[in-house]
Amino acid sequence: MVLFNNPKEKEASMENHTIYYDTITRLTTAISQCKDPEEVALMTVENVKTAFKAKGCSVFLVDRGTKELGLVASYGLSPEYLNKGPIHFMQTIKEAKDAVPVAIFDVMDDPRIEYPKEAKKEGISSLLGVPIISHNKIIGALRIYTKDPWKCSVSDITLAQAVALICGMAMDMCRMYKGYKSSIEILKNMRGKDTYKSNKWTPHEGVPKSVDPSICDY
Repeated sequence: MVLFNNPKEKEASMENHTIYYDTITRLTTAISQCKDPEEVALMTVENVKTAFKAKGCSVFLVDRGTKELGLVASYGLSPEYLNKGPIHFMQTIKEAKDAVPVAIFDVMDDPRIEYPKEAKKEGISSLLGVPIISHNKIIGALRIYTKDPWKCSVSDITLAQAVALICGMAMDMCRMYKGYKSSIEILKNMRGKDTYKSNKWTPHEGVPKSVDPSICDY
């Protein structure tokens, strides 16, 4: 049970809860209408930047081949900073490796920052990174950058983690949707345009003529 000695503390707490709830609701509603993973990522960074009143926000996905974090979407950061160089997810800020949030109060005084000079030039003071997880696998990272020093609270971290989780699940769903759509298009091409004069469907439709239809019984 949380006790408030000052009515203003209770009011501030309730306001924060409202902001967090509104952020989750708005983001979930927006990305539920997306059909592309990149669209989900862009919607996420825009909403997170606004909700946290941050300088910028970025979404990265892990490239298993190069062992780097590839930028998928960003909002609020300059092209110069975004193109500063490769980000190695196995070495520096390890939110995308260890599946734990990483909060850095001063980017100029933390060895985990790979490009401190570029961060200073960009006007970044603090950074919060949380893993993007889908189906119990780490697929990337969500990073929030602030202009002023930011000592993020547990609630801030929890909100960022929740958003990252929603983002990861939504991107996976979009990939599945695109995969199903591609499969349907392939089947359409196999069946030919003439078969669409009827809206009836049987289990044997779409099976090449050279294949014994009986195998569909299994």
